[in-house]
Amino acid sequence: MHSSTRAPRSRTSFPLHPIAAACALFLLYAPALAQTADANTAAAATTDAAMTKVTVSGIRRGIEDAISVKKDATSIVESISAEDIGKLPDTSIAESIARLPGLAAQRVAGRAQVVSIRGLSPDFATTLLNGREQVSTGDNRSVEFDQYPSELLSGVTVYKTPDAGIVGQGLSGTIDMQTVRPLSFGARTFSFNLRGEKNSLGKIANAKDTGHRVSASYIDQFANRTIGVALGVAHMESPILDQETGTYEPFNQAAIAGVPAGTFVTAGVKALAKSGRLQRTGVIGVVEYRPSRQWTSTLDVFASEFKQVDTNNQFEVNLGGFNGTNNPAGFRYATTNIIDNTLVGGTATGAYPLVRGQHNHREDSIRTAGWANRFKFGDWSLVVDANYSQAKRDETYLENNLQLQTAGGGALNDPLMTVGWQPGRFAHLSGQFDYSNPATLHTGNSIYGYGKTYAPHLKDRLASLKVAATVPVPAAAENYLSRVDVGVNYSDRTKTKRQPSGLLFASGTPTIASDLLYAPVDLGFAGAGVVPSWNVPAVIAKYFDPINYSLENNDGTISRAWDVTEKITTAFARANIDATVGGYAVRGNVGAQVIRTDQSSESLYADASGVAHPIENGKTYTDVLPSLNLAVALADGQALRFSLAKQIARPRVDQLNAGFNFTVESGTRLPSGSGGNTRLDPWRAKAIDLSYEKYFDKKGYVALAGFYKKLDTYIYTFSETRDFSAFTPGTNAIANFGQYTTSYNGDGGMIKGAELTVSVPLELVAPVLGGFGVMASTSYTKSGIDIKQINSTIGKIELPGLSRNVSNLTLYYEKAGFSTRISGRHRSDFVGEIGDFAGDRQLRYVVGGVTTDFQVGYTFNDGSLKGLGLLLQVNNLNNAAYETYANRKDRQLEYAKYGRTVLFGMNYKF
Repeated sequence: MHSSTRAPRSRTSFPLHPIAAACALFLLYAPALAQTADANTAAAATTDAAMTKVTVSGIRRGIEDAISVKKDATSIVESISAEDIGKLPDTSIAESIARLPGLAAQRVAGRAQVVSIRGLSPDFATTLLNGREQVSTGDNRSVEFDQYPSELLSGVTVYKTPDAGIVGQGLSGTIDMQTVRPLSFGARTFSFNLRGEKNSLGKIANAKDTGHRVSASYIDQFANRTIGVALGVAHMESPILDQETGTYEPFNQAAIAGVPAGTFVTAGVKALAKSGRLQRTGVIGVVEYRPSRQWTSTLDVFASEFKQVDTNNQFEVNLGGFNGTNNPAGFRYATTNIIDNTLVGGTATGAYPLVRGQHNHREDSIRTAGWANRFKFGDWSLVVDANYSQAKRDETYLENNLQLQTAGGGALNDPLMTVGWQPGRFAHLSGQFDYSNPATLHTGNSIYGYGKTYAPHLKDRLASLKVAATVPVPAAAENYLSRVDVGVNYSDRTKTKRQPSGLLFASGTPTIASDLLYAPVDLGFAGAGVVPSWNVPAVIAKYFDPINYSLENNDGTISRAWDVTEKITTAFARANIDATVGGYAVRGNVGAQVIRTDQSSESLYADASGVAHPIENGKTYTDVLPSLNLAVALADGQALRFSLAKQIARPRVDQLNAGFNFTVESGTRLPSGSGGNTRLDPWRAKAIDLSYEKYFDKKGYVALAGFYKKLDTYIYTFSETRDFSAFTPGTNAIANFGQYTTSYNGDGGMIKGAELTVSVPLELVAPVLGGFGVMASTSYTKSGIDIKQINSTIGKIELPGLSRNVSNLTLYYEKAGFSTRISGRHRSDFVGEIGDFAGDRQLRYVVGGVTTDFQVGYTFNDGSLKGLGLLLQVNNLNNAAYETYANRKDRQLEYAKYGRTVLFGMNYKF
């Protein structure tokens, strides 16, 4: 059911963040900046003619190129431009994108991975490469940007408002990554980069704390500049290091000795040191052929190989409730610290300790190719663009547990184990036994069994063909329109996932042979002492029974075996506006897209006996999405932009899964189930945007923007009554109707916000500040989602991925070859969608914070070393913590630090 309701009005206060205050101060000085800029322009005009050509390079060049893109766009956009080929400064393009106004990155294992635009979950955005939609190695649509080396990209444009001519747009925005066009370069260019890396956490177990990055790019032109070639390769090896403490989730009201009844408690605490290695190799190739002005043919290819291998070396203390609600004999809390009905600290005696090894091996690959041909016939032009992309992910998770054992082979309870904890830390204060000696720890059946495994395998394939034409406008409309674009795009996408899983069983209860042991791991940062570490795959191969990944009687495996296919036809028409109204120049576009979506899924369902059966289903629907973008040029470099549009975002891919699990409840004998919903409609919204911009030539600008999105629909997970008559025959069910838990369409709500951005060289303020500059932005976003469906009400929720405040600040200095910059990214708390130990997405509250990066370098501009640059970078300078909690900050789930990374190297261009 799809319906629209008016969001309730509320009074919104916009708190003044320090960066917002700085931006506001720049706005107050905007007139003075304009006068200074005009004076500088006039002075420059009187200089000697030989000095009028100034070549801008380095940081300033990247900034000015990005400003030019924003200024010339007809939509509201943000842009990144490399200061030179191969010189975007970040580890991946995700970190570069996260510096843009209104955008924020979500960190995974210490690195930026997915990006939220204007407070909406990454699933609401679409990512393009050279204008073509990209597949993903994740379970859903959001692209994992750490797969894309920044060295291979020339820029990124983020469209915050829709444009009828752009296919594959997202509801929150569209991120278009671009590679170079070799015929745009004036001459042959070669660039080489080399950097060494060191992490401040130091070596852990068998993992090094050092790494390196190397990249090379080659651009050339041939045959009288009718053929251009660009080749690039980037390789990175980086340590994976992590120091983390956490609690078991969720917090429950459990009956535990020493704790008042009704208190929320955690069932355990843990400390771990992660060690491993990340490898990534990316390659691009571009061939551009332009034999005449009437024909240009461009072939783009991109490939990425991504490998991650890491092990959690973990010490845990179960604080009651293992294998259900079983408490160890004699377990009790000796002291407690209870705040607001939640146990946030204390000491517990008689707990079960556990030493655990969790090993993850993941390999991803991305392949994409696009071939575009542009033809010009007088005033007409035609584009034929074919695209194919494919992503694969193969992952294996292995876990085995070590524990002290009784003479009978059971788990040994330590009657003198005392554990105290507090947010971010727990302390193993005393104990009767030694948990650092691998000779006394056995691989036998622990309180959590011997171990477990799961192995996700995912493939995402997309093929598309776009045919578009630009036609002249009728003579009667030439004073208002410059041209009209019409076209059609067809895409066929299939995403396949299999995730076999199972329990592991050891043969006997041996200790680990010395040749399979790594160096012991010191968990002193958590007060937990030293624990052994070991080669988890080798231990399982030597001591455990063969892994059985049977689909039979494995509900978890059955529900994670699915294919989802989408066949989407998009027809579009866009009239480009170029007019003078009331003495003001007006540019923009008006148009519409008609999108027909045919979605289907083939999967499995498990009957009441757990046996798998095939099932398929789907749906077809059509959306009409009009859009309007206007840019009005005002006096003195000012501009006013306005946008009005309808938008959609297709459901998450895993939500469209046809598979489900079916059961008959043992007590009520009523049928029930859970799984996917192939008949979901998309998220739908209406959006309005307004932006004021003041440009100081192309050197700097100030912008103030506001937006409002009315979400007509929202997709949520809920339980409703369903007819199970097709599945109940042969069971003991007393009825055919029961509860089915899945994703449903329901009413939406609203999201609104404001953004303030300043990017200026400080020489516009005072000549003595020549070389200095600042880029600052702050945004405030608020959402209200009131989810109602027929007779069910969930109530109001905060949108996943939404941080109310997102701010970025970069200070830089560049002169005579020397350059330095320091950047800070801040985001407030948000609800994140985090992958859990089983590979499923869970909602968790993530604590906001500030991540700071620093860079200093020198480039030789003349002499025998001309073109050589030296660079020192420190990423995560402040070693920002990553924290999650369960609906309240005093119920902390994770506290992790990944260390600061120091990189030193060189780049050379000629």
